[in-house]
Amino acid sequence: MKINVLEYLEETICTVPKKIALIDKTKEINFSDFYHLAKNISTHLINFFPQYKMPTPIAIFLPKSIDSLVCFAGVLYSGNIYMPLDVKSPKDRLESIIKNIQPHFMITDENNKDKLKGIFEDEKILLIDELIKDVDEIKTNHQNLIDTDPAYIINTSGSTGTPKGVVVSHRSIIDYIEWILAEEKIRPCSDDVIGNQSPFYFDNSVLDIYLCFFTGTQLVLIPEEKFLFPKELLEYIDNKKISYIFWVPTLLSNIAKNKALEILVPKLNKILFAGEIMPTRDLNYWIKHYPKAIFANLYGPTEITVDCTFYVLDRSFKDDEILPIGKSCRNTQILLFDENNSLINTPYKTGEICVRGSSLSLGYYNDIEKTTQSFVQNPIQPHYGEKIYKTGDLGYYNEHYELITTGRKDHQIKHNGYRIELGEIESALRDLQEIEALCVIYDSLDLQIVLFYESKEEISKTMIFNHLKDKLPKYMCPQKLFRIQSMPLNANGKINRIALKEMNLKMKEKK
Repeated sequence: MKINVLEYLEETICTVPKKIALIDKTKEINFSDFYHLAKNISTHLINFFPQYKMPTPIAIFLPKSIDSLVCFAGVLYSGNIYMPLDVKSPKDRLESIIKNIQPHFMITDENNKDKLKGIFEDEKILLIDELIKDVDEIKTNHQNLIDTDPAYIINTSGSTGTPKGVVVSHRSIIDYIEWILAEEKIRPCSDDVIGNQSPFYFDNSVLDIYLCFFTGTQLVLIPEEKFLFPKELLEYIDNKKISYIFWVPTLLSNIAKNKALEILVPKLNKILFAGEIMPTRDLNYWIKHYPKAIFANLYGPTEITVDCTFYVLDRSFKDDEILPIGKSCRNTQILLFDENNSLINTPYKTGEICVRGSSLSLGYYNDIEKTTQSFVQNPIQPHYGEKIYKTGDLGYYNEHYELITTGRKDHQIKHNGYRIELGEIESALRDLQEIEALCVIYDSLDLQIVLFYESKEEISKTMIFNHLKDKLPKYMCPQKLFRIQSMPLNANGKINRIALKEMNLKMKEKK
């Protein structure tokens, strides 16, 4: 039994040492050279830790690149915890994360070093060019770890916007990757090439990184700017022979919205997505152009190690149907609880999605209080200690007992005395052909449901009401409509609801 993710990487290095492992915007590297550089970093870090006692967070403040991944592996070899940071992060957010986590060191480069002035101690800033220099004697500490020791910290904003450092163990990563490797339809083949979209500070990237480490599958880090131009993105995918992708739905929808697949259809054979609800209309556009590809909808919050449910498409869906998030991943169980903490087993009854299993993270770094609020004793198992994670997401089982997610508890509103899920309104509007993208928010000051949408032309309230009249009651129809040029996206590529709320306030101030 393997107890450390590096044991898989070392098997891969022995099997395919000279295979190109990683490709980024400027260079490529084989597994053997990657291993050599990671061990150098490990040695230098250990020399800074003369009295190593326990895994310690080390922040990585680098652009998404091969250098970042070498640092991740080097930190792990040193027996420590890596924490990716966004080099474009606002100073206040960066300062908030550093204050909370208090990383022992910060690894960066000359181009980004100045951004850390005043928010991190100069003497603890390490430059990657120095860390990769050759050493006389290799030193590692990973062999002293056990599988429940932390591997990485990813900072995620809660509903308040305050970053929370989610701590994930080696065991949870192993559990996750072993699950996908056991799923024949969606595991990568030896000759697949994975096209990475997710930033490394977003947990979707964990799948891409560790599939590469565990299996020797080549990983291409798609340059961020390519996602702004669908045609260029598809040309890049085609040029790099990318065949396997795991992206957020917004970016797949952007390709569908621009009809980019009419021009070029790269040879993709596995198309996975997660992070938000995938509009079925846009998915059907992709399926039309990839009738033989495998499509899979994955779901899970950062706190349970990327994904806890999945649905491999096995039937067709109409544009106005909601796509299931499916069933539990192996060695994970989904529990659906109503407001009284009673387990829901019947179809079409909505409850909160909770998760149990070794996929659960270790909680929030330096925040036991928030950890105990979200990681709670299993209410249907009072006889011994067993934690479940309360996701804050709502869902129900359909007639096939597949799980359907309807949105977040904090997107559930009380309007005119009615309890409303904003996700239900969004789902009802997604098949309206004139709308290319949309998001519904609630104006709690004016007590109004607000629809932001993208379209070629202005859409009237009458058209919206006529489309919704047979789908939703009148009290759920949006009272305000705003047509915008493009949806604001956060750093993870998801629709930025906070930015839309700010936009709504500014539009009111103009009036």
